[in-house]
Amino acid sequence: MNVSGAVAEGFEPVREAFVRNFEVLGDRGAAVAVYRDGHKVVDLWGGTRDVDGAAGAAGGAPWEQGTAQIVRSATKGVAAVALLLLHQRGELDLDAPVGTYWPQYKAAGKERTLVRHLLAHRAGVPVLDRPLTPAEAADPDLGAAAVAAQAPAWEPGTDHGYHAQTYSWLTGELVRRITGRTIGEWIADEIAGPLGADLWLGLPRAQSARVGRVGQVDAPAPSGALKTRPKPAVTTAYADPASLTRRAFAAITPLPDENDPAYRAAALPASNGIATADGLARFYASLIGEVAGGVRLLRPETVELARGEQSSGPDRVLVVNTRFGLGPMLHGAASPLLSPTSFGHPGRGGALGLADPESGVAFGYVTNGFRTSVTADPRAQALLRALRTSLTAER
Repeated sequence: MNVSGAVAEGFEPVREAFVRNFEVLGDRGAAVAVYRDGHKVVDLWGGTRDVDGAAGAAGGAPWEQGTAQIVRSATKGVAAVALLLLHQRGELDLDAPVGTYWPQYKAAGKERTLVRHLLAHRAGVPVLDRPLTPAEAADPDLGAAAVAAQAPAWEPGTDHGYHAQTYSWLTGELVRRITGRTIGEWIADEIAGPLGADLWLGLPRAQSARVGRVGQVDAPAPSGALKTRPKPAVTTAYADPASLTRRAFAAITPLPDENDPAYRAAALPASNGIATADGLARFYASLIGEVAGGVRLLRPETVELARGEQSSGPDRVLVVNTRFGLGPMLHGAASPLLSPTSFGHPGRGGALGLADPESGVAFGYVTNGFRTSVTADPRAQALLRALRTSLTAER
């Protein structure tokens, strides 16, 4: 595999792991970026831009520096920071009822839902009784009205369960109510623009040529190691159409075509952000320190607020144990991050972005080949192990 890019001295294990992801773990096209104390120390890319393109064949254009991909739920981490920034600026009270900003949300027993419940997947509305079509989901008015009318599956604030799709309208409508802008516009103006980060929620037409085709790919057959299998309860939950698990992921039905330009142009902060690996890593670097150029998004006290544990234990949607702060996922067995101090968010089946305040490291990985994993993709995990090796060798 011809991998392009560079790594700083001491981070060679990350390059070795990245190459191995293609040779052993079946990556088709991918990129990884790492920042340390605001400076880029890893910037690697390889493979083909399109998941269905073979190198040297039609459609097999190589992945280039600046190639971007849809990052699915890794977008949730960016959406959460939009609300945290509004809180940091004094425009949003995390302990206020959601209905303070969005009166229609008080319906169906949700009048006591707090903003912090919404951020930490405790709002109780991971499902919609009537799922939205992809076209309906892309309409922020329809999405907001659907989730505002939905009765909660549990009393808000008393338990947690991953809001796989509904996180889009929960976060997006709050931003729109407070700022008068769509969340995609707000992120472009207040986050991606100041950072100079290749990160979009609602892909501009001018950037469409940079974005590759994504798709589902099979994991390579295991060699020399026991094949891991999901717990029976997880398998049952995903197989049962009536389960919260299936219904949460099916809040948009049928599943959108992620390569459709109309879907990519929509702003669904739970699922359809588009980024380069550098854009994702640069975003997380700006949360824990200044990035090159002097920009820092979150104050230290806001970082501590963000990564303070709000939800922990059995997840009513994902079934496994999960941990959430005020938006970000936290390090745990189901979603291992770089260290116990890390916070970030995976995208189902591939992408991962995170920050680690203890080491000053930020990480971004994007791929065009999605697997069945939800919170811990083997390729991203292999890169994190190599990054830990690099950091340990420094000591």
